[in-house]
Amino acid sequence: MFTPHQPTGFGGGGFLSDLGWASSALKGFATMDFAGGLVVHANAAVAALVIAKVLGSRKGFPSELRPPHNPGLVMIGAAMLWVGWYGFNAGSALAADGSAGMAMTVTHISAATACLVWILIEYIKFGKPSLVGIATGAIAGLATITPGSGFVSPVGALVYGALSSIVCFYMITIVKNKWKIDDSLDVFAVHGIGGILGILLTGIFADLSLGGNGLETGVSIKAAFFGQLLATIITIAWAGLMSYILLKVTQLFFGLRVTEDEEIEGLDITSHGERGYDL
Repeated sequence: MFTPHQPTGFGGGGFLSDLGWASSALKGFATMDFAGGLVVHANAAVAALVIAKVLGSRKGFPSELRPPHNPGLVMIGAAMLWVGWYGFNAGSALAADGSAGMAMTVTHISAATACLVWILIEYIKFGKPSLVGIATGAIAGLATITPGSGFVSPVGALVYGALSSIVCFYMITIVKNKWKIDDSLDVFAVHGIGGILGILLTGIFADLSLGGNGLETGVSIKAAFFGQLLATIITIAWAGLMSYILLKVTQLFFGLRVTEDEEIEGLDITSHGERGYDL
């Protein structure tokens, strides 16, 4: 039985610490982002999407590009991230206490659930799951639980993990095939959408009625969801606009892309003077 501990993570003194200016229902409401769903994942992923769009696609995108050359190394990297995420989320409690322990627990549950759901999706769609897909599912679950890891219960973490795989899986297709953006590591579709999804779900699953730690006094689930959505929109707009401006300034003075010949030759040799593989 999950026993809610005292709410933690409300407020940090920044712009999104009090959204009362937006609505009387949000008076005193602080954006709930325990370990960085907005400030880390959504922020960085929106910047990555803008960079990928401005920079342009790699030669041969999307039909001629190869999948990851070593799924084993992908899985090793994902496993290292998974373990490191315990420190990332639980460490945001700033103490070795029950809050940190619960943050670690829900982090693991969300990631494990996301792995299983991703396996199921690939099995239904392709007839068999893939190691890269399993690793991607784990990262989706980890990114999604990040903002809510200090607020939600283990049951809530199951929902986070399941929804993260479903939403992020189809978002990868949208970014690459619909938007035609060459996001090579699916940063926006997995980290960004996962972080955004987690922020929105936290406005719901943090409530005591759903097993969470509880919302701030006088704040309803509806108001909390709206507050989380507003914070998300502000973050996306800020990150996207500032990234675009910085890119254009950089492009003006230094340029952004290598030449076509250098791209064909490979950046290992043209930029670093040696190849990663001698084939």
